[in-house]
Amino acid sequence: MNDAFIPPARPIIGDEEREAVDRVLRSGMVAQGPEVAAFETEFAEHFVPGRAVVAVNSGTSGLHVGLLAAGVGPGDEVIVPSFTFAATGNAVALTGATPVFVDIEPGQFTLDPKAVEAAITPRTKGIMPVHLYGHPAHMRELSAIAARHEVLVFEDAAQAHGASLDGVPVGTFGSFGMFSLYPTKNMTSGEGGMISLDNDELVRRARLLRNQGMERQYENELVGFNYRMTDVHAAIGRVQLSKVDSWTSQRQVNAAYLDARLEGVVTPPVAEGAVHVYHQYTVRVEDDRDGFVAALKAEHNVGAGVYYPVPNHRLPSLAHFAEALELPETERAASQVVSLPVHPSLTRGDLERIVTAVNTVAKAGA
Repeated sequence: MNDAFIPPARPIIGDEEREAVDRVLRSGMVAQGPEVAAFETEFAEHFVPGRAVVAVNSGTSGLHVGLLAAGVGPGDEVIVPSFTFAATGNAVALTGATPVFVDIEPGQFTLDPKAVEAAITPRTKGIMPVHLYGHPAHMRELSAIAARHEVLVFEDAAQAHGASLDGVPVGTFGSFGMFSLYPTKNMTSGEGGMISLDNDELVRRARLLRNQGMERQYENELVGFNYRMTDVHAAIGRVQLSKVDSWTSQRQVNAAYLDARLEGVVTPPVAEGAVHVYHQYTVRVEDDRDGFVAALKAEHNVGAGVYYPVPNHRLPSLAHFAEALELPETERAASQVVSLPVHPSLTRGDLERIVTAVNTVAKAGA
């Protein structure tokens, strides 16, 4: 096999990021400081104008802090999808609240509003949709449901930097929205998370929670954590912020190329009014998904990811919240999804190889 392996995802780190890290190291100010403050301001202006942003050391920390700042705790329920990474359910459980898993819409990958409304109880504190793969959830319907039942909306926007619905950016619909900065996200800080918050009191509580519960040293107001982002990470993030729009545009171009040429798989749906940023380009393979993925690699040297093969409600760590729960659309998606490469470092030749690989393997399996 002569063609180089095409990975399903690849971080892009250049000389500008290295120079930014060196600048911080030379300054001697390595922990949370002026770089973090600047990154928060710039990120807010770029993705969630009109909101304040609080930087933390991971996306999971961001969900945990956002939920705690919003007052979620023991005795509460938060409605979440099961078809997502475990951090969504974990963050709810870490507050002492109960994650209530509901199904996704047929044919799509985000919360089914009808299932959400059916799951609301007197203990429901909020609804936390996930803008999975970079596609916005059904925020019109979910916001209306939340308003009718007087519950809060929280957004897991870990994969959705720059996504929008009807011109409204994700991360601005709920009390808070969280963006991850893990290395393979659409932009990275090496590791980190950003929390978009809709009022000054939530912002203050989030800042307290990330810093041992204190604004001033040794004046701890509440029990908090060390969830701070370092200036080293913020410096990387600031550089990436200047590049993410062009990378997103290239992801969308690459996705359109695949949409027009793939055969034998179900390409990703895009809802009316939605801007998809393609953190993952996720197709459905209706028969023998795992064999399909293995053949792509073994026969064509093309990598593919499966996000996520085990729904949250089936995980040993979270299953006790969902005994005997049946989520048929979630189970179907978990058995069918395959994420193909669309990252911006792909060449036209790479894309042609991906199309040839997918179409050949799909035809052979038909």
